[in-house]
Amino acid sequence: MQPPLDAWSWSHPVEAVPAAGGLINQTWWVRGPQGPVAVVQRLNTAIFVPEVHHDIEAVTAHLQRKGLATPRLLPTRDDALWVDDDAGVFRALTLVGDRTVDALDDPADAYAAAALVARVHRALADLDHRFHSVRPGVHDTEAHAATLRAALVAHRGHRLIDEVAPVAEELLTRWAQWEGPRELPTRIIHGDLKISNVRFTGSDAVALIDLDTWQHGALDAELGDAMRSWCNRSGEDVTEAEVDVPIFTAAMSGYASEAGSQLTEEEWSGMAPGLERIALELAIRFASDALGEAYFGYDPAIGRGEHNLLRARGQLALARAARRARPQLEAAVSAARTGATR
Repeated sequence: MQPPLDAWSWSHPVEAVPAAGGLINQTWWVRGPQGPVAVVQRLNTAIFVPEVHHDIEAVTAHLQRKGLATPRLLPTRDDALWVDDDAGVFRALTLVGDRTVDALDDPADAYAAAALVARVHRALADLDHRFHSVRPGVHDTEAHAATLRAALVAHRGHRLIDEVAPVAEELLTRWAQWEGPRELPTRIIHGDLKISNVRFTGSDAVALIDLDTWQHGALDAELGDAMRSWCNRSGEDVTEAEVDVPIFTAAMSGYASEAGSQLTEEEWSGMAPGLERIALELAIRFASDALGEAYFGYDPAIGRGEHNLLRARGQLALARAARRARPQLEAAVSAARTGATR
């Protein structure tokens, strides 16, 4: 399949070259004589509605007005934000940055990325927008726990039940014992802050990409999801995990350096436990999917249920590690706040 490049006006001849990576949307580099000039993506309409482009346009226009770099949707020849044809829904986006980090091993990158995230959050604090594309309950951890409890009953005869059940029991116990703020302010958040969604120019983090997940949500979920990704060098497909405290510390310092006075005390208190919460939440979801065999992304060589059980064990290991490291993580948050006010 080739994207409909003739739907847009280009200043010179271009071609579409498939881009590697990405589980959700299919992506192509749009290359001209001097190299890439844009990206074109085919939207996964099983997950996102085409109207998500109105959300992207509202957020990115606001960020640009505030002086922040951001990808922008390229209007079609018909001045539309997307193309809807027999092959699917396509959009074109401008390019920002020259470097992508796939795994964090340099605290300086963590500092720069988190500082950018804080600038974005601060810039969006006064945006009044009703989102067209919403994912209700995406971080309702208690609802996910209820789904797991129901799955344990509904799938008592599943081939993996004897392996999933003890994992599920520990997860549900740990969630019941989790200590952290549960009623935080709602803000506009990115919703998927894995480090590969931060674009760098040299050593500077300059823009966020993968813009379909903008939503209203709480900062402990936003940054907890970022930290469980940034601070776990092992990845999701392993059964052992540790929290990289130096990366967490650098990220908290970077975020605090740009956050200003917009955060509440409760939001700051949610930074350290947020990592544990999101690790538990993902593990709960993976354990449910191991029994329901519903998650779309899996390794066929392992099997859908088996792969999700592996993921559940990996995120459970990370949640355990986050709980052990809680004093260090809280100390890092406190030090970051102190350093930012000097």
